[in-house]
This record gives sequence, C-alpha cells and structure tokens, in this order.
Amino acid sequence: MSKRPAEPPSHPAEPEIDRLAPTRRPDERPVMYQGWKHVLFLHWSLPPEVMAPLLPPGLTLDTFEGRAWVGLVPFTMRGVRPRGLPAVGFLSDFHETNVRTYVHHKGGNPGVWFFSLEAANAIAVRVARAWFKLPYHYASMELTRQDESFSYRSERRWPGPTPATCAVRCTPRGPASTSTPGTLQHFLVERYFLYSTANGVLFRGQVHHPPYQVRGANVESLDESLLAAAGIPRPPEPPLTLFSEGVDVDVFRLRCVE
Repeated sequence: MSKRPAEPPSHPAEPEIDRLAPTRRPDERPVMYQGWKHVLFLHWSLPPEVMAPLLPPGLTLDTFEGRAWVGLVPFTMRGVRPRGLPAVGFLSDFHETNVRTYVHHKGGNPGVWFFSLEAANAIAVRVARAWFKLPYHYASMELTRQDESFSYRSERRWPGPTPATCAVRCTPRGPASTSTPGTLQHFLVERYFLYSTANGVLFRGQVHHPPYQVRGANVESLDESLLAAAGIPRPPEPPLTLFSEGVDVDVFRLRCVE
C-alpha cells in the first residue's frame, strides 16, 4: 500500500491586517521632525512562543507565515527637532540602535514593540523616556564609513542591564528599491506605528515618511549582546540583512490606546 504524501507544515491562522493604511500621512500636524540615516536592518526569525511572552498585555505578536521576527537596527539620527524649533548641533545629531519585534493591537494598526533603544545623547534619552514612554538607554556609540562599508559600535552606559553592546560591519550591495506590499521585506521595514507602556497604560505613536529605498548588505563581522540583555536568544543562523540610506520622518503625538 502506498503511503500518503506528507502534507506541508501549516501555519497558525494570521489575521488579515491592513498594512497600507498606516503608510498614509495622518491629517494632523507633527510634533517633531527626524532624519533616520544609514539604516541597517538585521533580522532573525524565531518561534512565536519564544517572543509572545515578552510582550505587554494588550499587544499581539505580528507574524509572517507563522514566524516571529526580532530586529537589531543601528542607524544615525540627523536634524532631530521639535516643530517650531531649529536643529541644534549635538542635540539633533546622534547615533541610535534598537532591538524590536512586530506587533498589532486587536488585529489592526501593525507596529513596532521596542525592547531597548540605545542613543548617544543623554538629553535625548531622558526626553524620550519621559515623553514617548520608550525604554531608551544612554550609550557610547560610533558610526564610521570606509569606502562602501559601514561600521556601527554601541556600548550601553545607563540604565542597565549591562553588558549590552553591539559591533557590526557591513557592505551594502545591489540596487536599492522600495518594498512590495505582501513581501517579508515590506513586513519588516515599513512600520509606521510604535507602542509603549507606562504604569500599565498602553500608548501608540505614529510616524510618516517616504517608503524606504532598500538593498541587501553583506555582514563582515557581528558581535552583540543587546538581544541577550533583552532576554531574547539569538538564533545561530546569519541574519536577514537590509540597508537603506534613510528617510526624513515626521513624528506625531503619542496617544493612549483604549
């Protein structure tokens, strides 16, 4: 008797989420302007059961074909300023690195949940922790460029836990283009909502920017402990790596999520 062919593995049912609505500009005035430049996206796939317990109440893990993703994203901030004020030197230009995953709220408004954000500006760290309720940390950081390669370095100073470091060198490759809706690349990079919590209250913020022009990148070296500091086991596989020269961003006010 012939054996029945093995069926392909099934994925848990995923909600039909509108991923284009968040890309549209809100009908309101921004509270801040930022430039996100030389953005490196490093992503690893993880089982949802590993990531889901790390989320706060009210948020659901956003998955792609049944898999969760954790991102390590170093970049540099340029021209950070509140609406109505000019950019001011070291207050407006500094490096940043975040550790994040992807979430939604009751089947809508897909966004980012940050486990940590490192910034090389102590004032910006204090303001962001108070204003946007985000887990910012002050870190010594560097971003250097040699020919076509970029090197990012970060070492957390306060608050803990420590050690929490990152050192990565990469070389972008190939032509850049926008991401096609429905693809994994679009799922990972085109995120316009962020979530945060304070005193048990869930908040949602929104940004707007042109679509990222993205290309691949070769990682020549990677040494980091930021994922471990967030309680996330880093998979042994190499990360999915994407690079963008960046976007100019409008930031809108934080809202309480009912």
